[in-house]
Amino acid sequence: MHVKEKILTILEQDARLTPAQLADMVQMELPELEALLREMEKDGTILGYKTLIDWDKTDREQVTALIEVKITPQKGMGFDEIARQIYSHHQVESVYLMSGGFDLTVIISGRTMRDVARFVSEQLAPMENVLSTGTHFILKKYKEQGVTFNPDDSDDREVMM
Repeated sequence: MHVKEKILTILEQDARLTPAQLADMVQMELPELEALLREMEKDGTILGYKTLIDWDKTDREQVTALIEVKITPQKGMGFDEIARQIYSHHQVESVYLMSGGFDLTVIISGRTMRDVARFVSEQLAPMENVLSTGTHFILKKYKEQGVTFNPDDSDDREVMM
C-alpha cells in the first residue's frame, strides 16, 4: 500500500492520532509527515477531521432523515447546480447522486420531525427542478462510518410500529 493511502486509512479509523504517533506508525520522519498532511489538506484529499458522536447518549434531541429526491437536471449543468443549491442549506449533512429510481439522496438533521418536514415542504420541495421527494426517518443507528453503535445499550426506548 502506498504511504499516502496508509496514512489516510489510519486517519480514517482514528483522526485523534498526533502527527508524531502517525509518523511512527508509517515509519516517516515527523517533518516529512507534517508536510505530506499539509499537502493533502491543501489539495482537498483530506477535507476535514470529524468526531462521530452517539447523540442518543446525550440530552440533545435530534432527528435524522434520508430524503429521496427526483429532479430535472439543468441544461449544461446536470445535477451539480441543484445539488449545490440543496447542500447550501445548513440542515443538510450529505447529498449523494444516485442510480436507480431517484436522483439524489439528501441526509438532514433537525431537532424534531416537524423541523425536517418543514425543511422538505418549505425549502426542498418548492425548488424549481425538484419533481418529488420521499422522506425516511432513521429510527435507530446500528453502524455509521464503520463504527458500531451498541444496539444492546441500556436505552429502553423501543420503536412502536
